[in-house]
Amino acid sequence: MGKPKRERTLKDNEARAVLRMLRTSPQKLNLVASAIRGKKVEKALAELTFSQKRIAKDVKKTLESAIANAENNHGLDTDSLVVAEAYVGKSLVMKRFRPRARGRVGKILKPFSHLTIVVREVEEAA
Repeated sequence: MGKPKRERTLKDNEARAVLRMLRTSPQKLNLVASAIRGKKVEKALAELTFSQKRIAKDVKKTLESAIANAENNHGLDTDSLVVAEAYVGKSLVMKRFRPRARGRVGKILKPFSHLTIVVREVEEAA
């Protein structure tokens, strides 16, 4: 009796993983996401493993989740996967205040962001 099955938004050769409420600014996260965009997944994983950025660990975890989704849920070959899309979105911003001189206040913004990674299976050009 439930609701009818929703149509799949991705193509048959794509899989996605989403990481929500990540405690970093979208600008910093986008630096790491743009570094892996369009690369083969093995090369992207290697780049994230040796990245100096703190947030690269969470991006790597999300990429591994997208690879696992492709393999287990959609039956795609993991050796021929490419990071098709890696995009960042804004989430909420926690606002904190610190006292400053002469009775004023300093505003501290603690942003959160979302990360979406889409991997696509490509045919090897022979």
